[in-house]
Amino acid sequence: MATAAQRRIKSVSYAKYGYIFTAPFFIVYFIFSLWPLIQTFILAFYGNGDNNVHDSIEASESINAFVGMQNFKTILFTSTERALRREHTVFFKDLFNTVVIWCGNFLPQIALSLLLAVWFTDMRVKMPGKGFFKVVMYMPNIITAASIAALFLNLFGDSKYSVINSFMINHGYIDENQPLQLIQGGEAAAWSSRIIVMFIQVWMWFGNTMIMLMAGIQGINESLFEAAEIDGANTQQTFWRITFPLLRSIMVYTLLTSMIGGLQMFDIPYMLHTGQDNVEYIETVAIYIYKKFHNDYLSPSYGYSAAASVILFIITSILGALVFYVQRDKDAIANNKKKKQLMKEAKRKAARGGGFSI
Repeated sequence: MATAAQRRIKSVSYAKYGYIFTAPFFIVYFIFSLWPLIQTFILAFYGNGDNNVHDSIEASESINAFVGMQNFKTILFTSTERALRREHTVFFKDLFNTVVIWCGNFLPQIALSLLLAVWFTDMRVKMPGKGFFKVVMYMPNIITAASIAALFLNLFGDSKYSVINSFMINHGYIDENQPLQLIQGGEAAAWSSRIIVMFIQVWMWFGNTMIMLMAGIQGINESLFEAAEIDGANTQQTFWRITFPLLRSIMVYTLLTSMIGGLQMFDIPYMLHTGQDNVEYIETVAIYIYKKFHNDYLSPSYGYSAAASVILFIITSILGALVFYVQRDKDAIANNKKKKQLMKEAKRKAARGGGFSI
């Protein structure tokens, strides 16, 4: 039984201070993220309908007309009308470019980052200047995308004055009047332009991924590595039996962040061109959304832009849920189910055994 002193003690709750400290984040998130997202969903059901593709001022005046699912139908399904069919074709071409470029930069990036992370955290590797190399490898991540696009345009640009073309011309490998068209060379430069974007993305982001994987490796209990070394395990056995399985959570996080960033890829593909128009074979869904929202001056396609944004949001959500489902801890789920069953059985026994009996 509680004493009088214990009854006088009042419980103090500090929950309100937590709400106060987290309130600024939620306020800013609601204003700059959640509310625009809701508006995007609403705008996806408005537009010019079938007239949205005609370049006329009259069509642009009816931009606020409610068209229902017409924008989604136009983007997702082919049509007999040429202009509507073109919207469908362009969107799926840009979606194909987005997926190809993301897969082409994520796989080498995660492989290189994991290799370097294991190398830098291995105590058996005695290499001077590890800190210097970590900083140098992370530096491309803090350089602005515009600067990197300008750098690689000077390196691989289609002009005869680019670094690659100047080198090839000076050594007699190509003619001065026929420089290599690696970016805007039409269908012949489709894969070369994509590979350049892939290389840029790997070069920019592998340092950041390496740092995250290093943090995950350093969070593993050192006694596991010591026990493996005592048992005579070599480097490969230690990696595949200890390091890689225990990096599951950080690998899932890396995959999700890379997937979200890859599907929203915009800056490098958008700026990697020398003319007025973007390169067709590196145009992504984010560029499609931007162009539909800003560049259709006579017939603003706000509905198409918003619908494409919603479709991209749904694709990202489905892929994220799929990653979580595949990488879920089955043992933990089974243990939780057993605990719930035991709790239910205990409640049933308590209910049956409760009260008084003669």
